[in-house]
Amino acid sequence: MTEPKKKILPVEGERNVLITSALPYVNNVPHLGNIVGSVLSADVFARFSRARGYNTLYVCGTDEYGTATETKAIEEKITPKQLCDKYYALHSEVYEWFNIAFDHFGRTPTQQQTDIAQDIFTKLHKNGYLEEQTTTQPYCETHKSFLADRFVEGTCPLCKYDDARGDQCDKCGHLLDPLELENPRCKLDGATPVPKETKHVYLCLDKLQPLEEEWFKKASKEGNWSSNGTHITASWLKEGLKPRGITRDLKWGTAVPLEGYEDKVMYVWFDACIGYVSITATYTDEWEKWWRNPEQVKLYQFMGKDNVPFHTVVFPCSQIGTKDKWTMLNTISTTEYLNYENGKFSKSRGIGVFGTNAKETGIPSDVWRYYLLSHRPETGDTEFEWKGFIDANNNELLKNLGNFVNRVIKYVNSKIYDSVVPDYTKFSDPYFDEHKKKVNVLLKRYIDELEDVKIKAALATALHVSSLGNTLLQDNKLDNRLATEEPDRCAAVVGLALSHIHLLASLIQPYMPDTTALILKQLNASFLIIPDTWEARSISVNHTIGKAAYLFSQIKPEREQEWREQFGGVEARRAKEEKAAKAAAKKAEKERKKAKKAAGKEGKESVAKGEGVGEGVEATEKGGKGNTPAAGTAVDEVAKGVEQTSLQTS
Repeated sequence: MTEPKKKILPVEGERNVLITSALPYVNNVPHLGNIVGSVLSADVFARFSRARGYNTLYVCGTDEYGTATETKAIEEKITPKQLCDKYYALHSEVYEWFNIAFDHFGRTPTQQQTDIAQDIFTKLHKNGYLEEQTTTQPYCETHKSFLADRFVEGTCPLCKYDDARGDQCDKCGHLLDPLELENPRCKLDGATPVPKETKHVYLCLDKLQPLEEEWFKKASKEGNWSSNGTHITASWLKEGLKPRGITRDLKWGTAVPLEGYEDKVMYVWFDACIGYVSITATYTDEWEKWWRNPEQVKLYQFMGKDNVPFHTVVFPCSQIGTKDKWTMLNTISTTEYLNYENGKFSKSRGIGVFGTNAKETGIPSDVWRYYLLSHRPETGDTEFEWKGFIDANNNELLKNLGNFVNRVIKYVNSKIYDSVVPDYTKFSDPYFDEHKKKVNVLLKRYIDELEDVKIKAALATALHVSSLGNTLLQDNKLDNRLATEEPDRCAAVVGLALSHIHLLASLIQPYMPDTTALILKQLNASFLIIPDTWEARSISVNHTIGKAAYLFSQIKPEREQEWREQFGGVEARRAKEEKAAKAAAKKAEKERKKAKKAAGKEGKESVAKGEGVGEGVEATEKGGKGNTPAAGTAVDEVAKGVEQTSLQTS
């Protein structure tokens, strides 16, 4: 019988790191921007923390409650749970393919979620931080239901963006009330909602603002928050916090533990962040050792910028308001938007690459991870572009990292060493000391950058370490001559290069875990915990390495157009069809002209035969030399062949 895996719990005296990424909403397929903005970025940091030997727990899960789920279930004629089961499996499959190493990937509809959320709600109520308000909310008379904020769309009253949601404008970023929208419409059926009174519970953020401000100033400084996280939170506080509704007229959600609220549930944005706690509780009964242990646990949270206020204001206020001891946010790492080919991802229009599509290209997940993380939108929006994707694989990964590793392993596999590491300790040279010094400068920079959650910068630094490896080989001219004429120097270069590769495998592991596994297999070595200082002695003398294998394959440039058409939506497909139609029409026109020319030639030949030699001579003279028409026809046929070939190629 297999022993149950030991649960990861904080260890006194060690560095205990708790990591969460924004809970993906369950009823959609995540696109590349969603993936890099939350789960992938958190995965890099979690892998780095483990690679440094820190005691690390990374939890996430699907956010399943709310109007969107309830409504979509109605549309598909299934229960909300059935819908969530379907999408939970889909999300799990996507993240598994992208190699996201959660310690636990859970869900929000659990008994633990109900118990913890209701406990927080009850304590907030007891401490005077909840109040009841009779409010006017949009009501759709067509399908007889109150509408959640995001199910009302219309024109933003501030910036006039005509596709704003009832809770927030995606263009100017301001929070909105759905009744403020101009020309409002129900997202489900397009009907104009009418205002209708209903009672709801509000969280008194205004009363909690002084405590929130005190916490924010301390946490943002100590945790060195990302600039947009700090700016967004400061803007909220400057405008002044206002009471915010935390209940909704729905059935699918956490029940409200208050008399008279039997037909309502907690607002998904109130209890979604509580999901981090409840998901941890489904992982271990000793969840409080993580979530009620601020002295020993540091909490890191990863998300897109649109999620910031709920993690830096609403959830911290909820924690503070309970008057319990909580592990609270230490560092928030947020991203701007990843756009697709100078536009936006759109599932409905089929534009962009979504989680389920990446696998279809046949390109390994490590290449996707590398490109997305090297273009992580940390301080501004970035673009996913197919040309850049192909160039990153061919020029950065294959020519830099792949070339360095393959060249060294193949050299040691050769007859010179027969895969056995030579004694590289006998030879010394100031060059090698200088090389180690350069690597250690980069190692320190890499560690500092990732400790500061500068994920993109640290990846660039890791590739710089790889470039130094190539420089080592070039400067020492690693070839057969070196082995023959300077065997001790050659052995020293090989030993240093193998240890260099061993370190490099650890540095790239947070970004490209499968590539690291391939390198370690070729080195026949175990994973090296990232050290503070590199000693260049991790591969032993007389150690037998494995066989060389390519880490990356070249992507043909013509795939750029193929993928652009495949993932460009209806417009791209229409353009492709129009191009094909024009090519077909051009070919048909050529065939028509060819047939007409052939018919004309036959007519001339019959005339020549019927009217005598003189006419034939005249025809020849008009055409020039006797063999010119035949030669011209051959040239025409060659030209047509070339043109047809070029059409087929395009």
